[in-house]
Amino acid sequence: MLFQKHIEPRCTYCARGTQLESDKILCGRHGVVSPGGSCRSFQYDPLKRVPPAPAAPDFSRLKDEDFTL
Repeated sequence: MLFQKHIEPRCTYCARGTQLESDKILCGRHGVVSPGGSCRSFQYDPLKRVPPAPAAPDFSRLKDEDFTL
C-alpha cells in the first residue's frame, strides 16, 4: 500500500520543517529539532517523505531448471 491513512508524525516530512543537515531540521515553531521528533502542529507533506528501498530479490534458491522451457 503506497498511501496509508495514518502517517506517524515526524519532523522529517513535516510541511513546517526545513532540512538543515542530515540530523537537524529547522522548524518554524520550535527552532532546530531532531528529525525523529514531532509536535502537535505537524502538517504532513507527502513530497518530503522518501519511501523505503524495495527489498532485493533472492535468486539463490532458484536452479537452472527454473529458467528452462
